[in-house]
Amino acid sequence: MTYVYPVISRRAGGVSIGINLNPNNACNWRCIYCQVPDLKRGTAPAIDLIKLEQELRTFLHELVYGHFMQKRVPAEARIIKDIALSGNGEPTSAREFEQVIEMIGRVKADFPLPKELKLVLITNGSLINRAHVQKGLLRMAGLNGEIWFKLDSVTPAGRLRINSTRANLQRMRENLQTAASLCPTWLQTCVFKLNSVHPNTAETDAYTNFVGTLLQEGTRIQGVLLYTLARPALQPEAPALSKADPVWMETFADKIRALGIPVKIAV
Repeated sequence: MTYVYPVISRRAGGVSIGINLNPNNACNWRCIYCQVPDLKRGTAPAIDLIKLEQELRTFLHELVYGHFMQKRVPAEARIIKDIALSGNGEPTSAREFEQVIEMIGRVKADFPLPKELKLVLITNGSLINRAHVQKGLLRMAGLNGEIWFKLDSVTPAGRLRINSTRANLQRMRENLQTAASLCPTWLQTCVFKLNSVHPNTAETDAYTNFVGTLLQEGTRIQGVLLYTLARPALQPEAPALSKADPVWMETFADKIRALGIPVKIAV
């Protein structure tokens, strides 16, 4: 398929239906831990909405009425957990983003899916100031939607080093506030060792100070999804990257929890 793909996760306890709006492997950022091969700078191509809907309906029909679950999925994971907009680039760069969300809602209504099924947007948040993206996020909120907003660093040097972006921190703050006002929003933060060294205290203190300020200002953050590398990166920096130590991650998580918000760790 061009747009739709399954992810079977024992840790999540089910099947995630991935929707890739960037089959051209183009993104406006270039995170050094990215696992997309031949990643290039750019935006999503024009989306064939008819083809996307056909693929989603076909795969949902196979999951619900066919033999995919029995043949491909461990018994303990035979439940559909979410539909996730992620893929090989920044999904909100698709001009058809709002129409995609509307279509997903229509298709969901035609299948007997779990009531708790989530619609997840995994985003770097850089384009949330666009009106059509905000309309899509409002639609997501009515579909048990959830935004995972990438926040790997709040320092200019850290964002440039990790995400290869000079994105303005104030714009990031404003986009995050907008996202959280439209749809339940989690911060998604990847931590790892670079040249065998964890992020330094200046980085982690800046992060917790930033999150603390957001909370004081009334931004409704659901919590933080703190994770480390699961598979090898496919970027030039890959040899310098390694997983963060679980003890270090737990210590960092405790600093964030002290702000009064939940932290989920994936190692």
